[in-house]
Amino acid sequence: MEKLVKIIEVIAASDKSFSDATRKAVEEASKTVKNIKSVYVKEMKAKVENNQVVSFAVIAKISFEIDR
Repeated sequence: MEKLVKIIEVIAASDKSFSDATRKAVEEASKTVKNIKSVYVKEMKAKVENNQVVSFAVIAKISFEIDR
């Protein structure tokens, strides 16, 4: 049987790290999406204030299987 995979794009931020922002993206998506299989970080951005990085953000593509 063939599997159907969908991809959504999610934006998430963290004041700790890019890895933490990625984890938050998956956690948020998992509240409404089941069968998540992978996450691809499409873009990373960091906010700087007073020459210090104060937050990290990712735009992530999350893939999940659809039950048929």
